[in-house]
Amino acid sequence: MSKVYLTGAGPGDIELLTMKAHRVIKEADVIIYDRLANPDMLDMAKDGCEFVYVGKEDGRHTLPQDEINEVIYQNALKHDVVVRLKGGDPFVFGRGGEEGSYLAKRDIKFEIIPGITSAISVPAYAGIPVTHRGIAVSFRVVTGHESPNKKESQIPWENFKTNDTIIFLMGLHNLSKISSKLMEIGKPKDYPCAVISKGTTEEQSVVVGTLEDIVEKSKGVPTPALIVVGEVVKLREQLNWFSS
Repeated sequence: MSKVYLTGAGPGDIELLTMKAHRVIKEADVIIYDRLANPDMLDMAKDGCEFVYVGKEDGRHTLPQDEINEVIYQNALKHDVVVRLKGGDPFVFGRGGEEGSYLAKRDIKFEIIPGITSAISVPAYAGIPVTHRGIAVSFRVVTGHESPNKKESQIPWENFKTNDTIIFLMGLHNLSKISSKLMEIGKPKDYPCAVISKGTTEEQSVVVGTLEDIVEKSKGVPTPALIVVGEVVKLREQLNWFSS
């Protein structure tokens, strides 16, 4: 009986892969992986394992999501152990819910293996805690990428007036809009923010600025990148352990 493992690969650092994810990668008959999964993880697979790349990049998708769903399903009909390896966590803007629903409707057994999400791990590697006593008691994780076909934004901008830390995933191309919207709702121009590129890897780079100047400072920063907005960004001066 075949089984599909919708598996979180974590944020990039191969040592942040969970033990369970490591086990199923070694057992896999086929691994269907995306762009943000560290490719070195494929070296863990057994001899004869098949690899199917279905990566997505802004404006360049190997396959649309509905076709990826079908690729997973068709492989489940042919193989006993199918690993769908996804960067970060499958359920944090990872489309894992859609893939699981597609399989469930076709009576394919599946299991979710959570991964360490970039929303907390990437700021941590930049020396930025998403919460800190006396500064931020909660944090929000928000998509920074919305479909251009939607007439109105689904992001609840008016709810961001608090001092919560805000983490925008996949938002680099919309950074100008994000910073402008936050200033429109009352955030001061000098409110701290950071852009972290290729977090948790040897290529990690961090740009620190304010809502007013972060767009200019971040020009040329490569993806994948996330944006952290909040007073906690100032703690990087003390907690920047990874770069040093």
